Amino acid sequence: MSSTSGHHRKPPPPQLLLVFLVHVFLGIQLSYSLTTYSSNQTSLPVRCRPDQASALLRLKSSFSTDGWGPFDREDVCTALASWQADTDCCGWEGIHCGHHADGRVTTLDLGHCGLESGTLHPALFDLTSLRHLDLSWNSFNGSQLRADGFERLTELVHLNLSSCGFDGQIPHAIGQLTKLVTLDLSTEMYLFEEYDDVLSLASWSREWQLYNELYGRIPESFADLHSLSVLRLTYNFLDGWLPSRIFQNKNLTAIDVRYNFKLSGSLPNFSSDSIIVDLLVTGTNFSGPVPSSISNLRSLNNLGIASTYFSQELPSSIGELRSLSSLQVSGTGMVGAIPSWIANLTSLIELQFSDCSLSGEVPSSIGNLKNLYSLKLYNSNFSGTLPPQMFNLTQLELLYLDSNNFHGIVELSSFLKIPQLFGLSLSNNKFTVVVDDDGNSSVTNRLHALRLAACNISKLPSVLRHLHSVQYLDLSNNQIHGTIPHWAWETWKSLVVLNLSHNKFNSIGYDSINPIDIDVIVLSFNLFQGPIPIPGPSTEVLDCSNNKFSSIPLNFGSHFVSFNYFNAYANNLSGNIPPSICGGGTWTMDLIDLSYNNLSGSIPSCLMEGTSVTLLKLKRNRLQGELPNNMNQDCSFEALDLSYNQIKGKLPRSLVSCRGLEVFDIGNNHINDIFPCWLSVLPELQVLVLKANKFAGEVGPYTAGEKNNCEFIKLRILDLASNKFSGTLQDEWFMTMKSMVSISVNESLDNHVSQLGQTYQFTDAITYKGNEEVTISKTLSTLVHIDVSDNLFHGAISKSIGDLGLLNGVNMSHNAFTGPIPPQFGALNQLESLDLSSNNLSGEIPQGLASLNFLSMLNLSYNELVGRIPDSPHFLTFTNLSFLGNIGLCGFQVSRACNNTTPYVEPHHSETKSVDLVLFLFTGLGFGVGFAIAVVLTCGIHVRRRSQNHIFLCCKKVLFFM
Repeated sequence: MSSTSGHHRKPPPPQLLLVFLVHVFLGIQLSYSLTTYSSNQTSLPVRCRPDQASALLRLKSSFSTDGWGPFDREDVCTALASWQADTDCCGWEGIHCGHHADGRVTTLDLGHCGLESGTLHPALFDLTSLRHLDLSWNSFNGSQLRADGFERLTELVHLNLSSCGFDGQIPHAIGQLTKLVTLDLSTEMYLFEEYDDVLSLASWSREWQLYNELYGRIPESFADLHSLSVLRLTYNFLDGWLPSRIFQNKNLTAIDVRYNFKLSGSLPNFSSDSIIVDLLVTGTNFSGPVPSSISNLRSLNNLGIASTYFSQELPSSIGELRSLSSLQVSGTGMVGAIPSWIANLTSLIELQFSDCSLSGEVPSSIGNLKNLYSLKLYNSNFSGTLPPQMFNLTQLELLYLDSNNFHGIVELSSFLKIPQLFGLSLSNNKFTVVVDDDGNSSVTNRLHALRLAACNISKLPSVLRHLHSVQYLDLSNNQIHGTIPHWAWETWKSLVVLNLSHNKFNSIGYDSINPIDIDVIVLSFNLFQGPIPIPGPSTEVLDCSNNKFSSIPLNFGSHFVSFNYFNAYANNLSGNIPPSICGGGTWTMDLIDLSYNNLSGSIPSCLMEGTSVTLLKLKRNRLQGELPNNMNQDCSFEALDLSYNQIKGKLPRSLVSCRGLEVFDIGNNHINDIFPCWLSVLPELQVLVLKANKFAGEVGPYTAGEKNNCEFIKLRILDLASNKFSGTLQDEWFMTMKSMVSISVNESLDNHVSQLGQTYQFTDAITYKGNEEVTISKTLSTLVHIDVSDNLFHGAISKSIGDLGLLNGVNMSHNAFTGPIPPQFGALNQLESLDLSSNNLSGEIPQGLASLNFLSMLNLSYNELVGRIPDSPHFLTFTNLSFLGNIGLCGFQVSRACNNTTPYVEPHHSETKSVDLVLFLFTGLGFGVGFAIAVVLTCGIHVRRRSQNHIFLCCKKVLFFM
């Protein structure tokens, strides 16, 4: 999270401020109404009870009022200023004691106060007479809602915890509040909410910490809250089945569970006595038919429906709801064309068909909906040309047509003549947007958001000269080339988000010594050269990856205030990393990615010891020296990727300060150390890559039988390949890797997935003796892998590996393991890759391996295995390449018949023989997406099994198999 304390913040966009002010006004109105109601009931003063004042003062002490996110210090409401000891708490701002309350607090309203706290203080639950509780639009920094405490608030009628940054599951105790009338745990999103630009949305949401991220199931007990009238749970991560009985509640007027994408359910038949006004399930996993009885909802004002697995057309009975003001439809189950009865809903002010399978042309009758201010037809299958009647919708403020199959030629100026237009998106269609204008500046100047991605535009629209109010501009995925003209930077002074990625720009056209002061700048996948532009005071995101930038200016961080995302992946950067990249070193940066460049010198100590960086990626450079060894006690690393450099020395023991570290990749360097058991104290560590270094010694607990040592409980990826590790691998050690054990454990861990787990793409390379490295890539949450290949391990293979049921891949090749293949490996039902080649394994191939249906790659070559190769249909898909060098094996794959008299021939390791060389080349990610096997037939190889030396000779022919 970016700290904004003590810094001047750029004001948020006007539309967000407008929404915010409306909410503040409504809050003031509610507070005023409550006060007026109370004054009409009694003229006698109500004196606050001491225990109530004490609870409120303890609650006050848990809040910070320094200002955060959209709230600068001067914008924070002053309610808490009146909360002073030895004064009557019933007179404090935001507090009401109510009639006949005997000095007990009945209303606590701190909504939209811009307060910040690390947790919901338990003192709140001492206010047991509360009827109205509103803490909305304050920040609780991702803390969990307390499982206990709410059951004490038995008088609660209104509960609003929306947009508070709460995490965790909905407490079941809320389901015990039988007097609840309104419950709001939603996240309110107004800023370009349908746009898919992760950088823009994520940047502000992280900055303001307003997201509720509630997960898990909606308590069944909510259906028994018979007084419940309003239930709002929008924009969370809820899953499971929405209790159907909720819809039958006679008092229900509003249910809004939109954009909980894993939440399932179905709509019931509705009776004519229903009083539902808002029914919104758009953006969920709802399935089943939309009942025709929906027309019984005569009070319905806002309807949002979804259907996934059940294909259906919209029921015509919706056309009977003539008073409907908003209609939203989503879900792949929604098919057919836009129905003709839509034109009859003349009261509509909002119409949305998104993320669905509706197709065909937009009917000309759309022009009948004269009151529309929002028309959103995006991410569906609409086609044809746009009807000219669309341009007669003069009240339109929002028009989103992106991600469809519209074709033809459209003129941008036609849209810009719609007088009230505020947001326009035409991205990702098949039409060509003509951007020429006649130099006339008489176009709408209200436009704040313009998206023209993938619109076949070849030059920068000159009409942008006249659009001084644009704050969100997306011109990505076009063919715009050349230099960004100087007039653009003069016009774009109001920009908040600029996306020029995937074009052919080659020059910034801007003096690099002057900062570019735009909150989010995306310049990736162009041909930009020269120094990277310097971010300005308001810049939070700068993505200039995949260009030809050559250097980072020495004063790169001279203007930093809120900078938190810097991606310069895959450029031509050379020289040292300037220490100025750390700025003042007083805030948290979400990401710095300088991977795949030519940077040299040592890593600036401030990057690891000063500035708090969440994701630091310096992969594939020429960085040298030793790692800094004085980590900040507040170290915030979640991912640290320093692989493929020339770093030497030992691992810094101060890494133990990085308690949130999930990914640590130091592979392919010159680290000379022992196995870092001490890293096991990091409670979140999921990926540990030490491959291709100079590590030596035994792996596991330092002392045999030692407990609570070297236990990597959450580890999902362990890569120790190509070092000099030795000794045996202990059964007990693998048994501590509980995150690899079972689906149930995995699900419990994934219930709370960090931002890193959602976004970090783990990329690594598999190395096989004598082969080039081949890159694999998979999201962190879907890969479970162990690689101990190319070391000096000996003894039996650990049987307990067979208990790690989530394993996708195991590579133990090129060691000196002996004994049989553990039959327990047959229980690894998720296994997709198994390489045990070039060891001294003996005995038969376990029959259980033949039942591993996901196994796509198998290499058991160059061992001492004997007996029949399993002849299951699945095993027959493996060629003899999987079994070479095991002369005691028989079966179809090795063209050697099995019979009872087939003798087992003991291999003679002292012999030198000519055999075929097999090189396996894994492309993409071999696990689960298929393998391309490159087979190199050679004229000879000299193999000495005991010394593990492989001398490759005269390659003649390459065959490729899928």
